[in-house]
Amino acid sequence: MRDINSLNKVLLIGRLGQNPELRYLPQTERAVTKFSLATNERYFNPSTNESVDRTEWHRIVVWGKLAEFCEKYLNQGKQIMLEGKLRTRNWQDKDGNKRYTTEIEAQNIILLGKKEDAVEEGSYSKTEATPDFPKTDDTSPADKEGEEEDEVPF
Repeated sequence: MRDINSLNKVLLIGRLGQNPELRYLPQTERAVTKFSLATNERYFNPSTNESVDRTEWHRIVVWGKLAEFCEKYLNQGKQIMLEGKLRTRNWQDKDGNKRYTTEIEAQNIILLGKKEDAVEEGSYSKTEATPDFPKTDDTSPADKEGEEEDEVPF
C-alpha cells in the first residue's frame, strides 16, 4: 500500500560539471546517462562582513529517451532545470565492503540560458523546429470543379 503522505521530489537549477556519459545496459539495451550538476548559493558571514559562495555537487542519473537527449544536447557548463527524485543504491566494492550512494534520478529536464547559446552549440536547428507539411498542388479553387473552397479563419 502506498503512503499518500509521502513525496520524493527534487527540483534543481544548476550547471553541468561535465559532459554526460551515455551507455547502454547489456541485458536490455536501455540507455543510461550520468553527469554531475553544480548548484550555488551565497550567504553572508557576519564575522567577516563578506559574502561567501558555496557550491553543492549532485550526482544525476537519467534513463531511456531522456538519457539519449542529455547526451545529444547537454554539455559541460550548460544551465538546466531538473526535476526528479532521490534514489539510494548499494553495491559491494572489490574488497567486499558494502557501499551506498544517493543520486538524483531525473524525470524532466529543461534547457535554460539564451537561445543564441543553443544555436552556437548546434543543439537548435530551425529545420528540426518546423514540421514537414505535405506538398499541395498549385491549381486554383476555380479550376477544381465541384469542390468547395475552405475558409481559413486567419
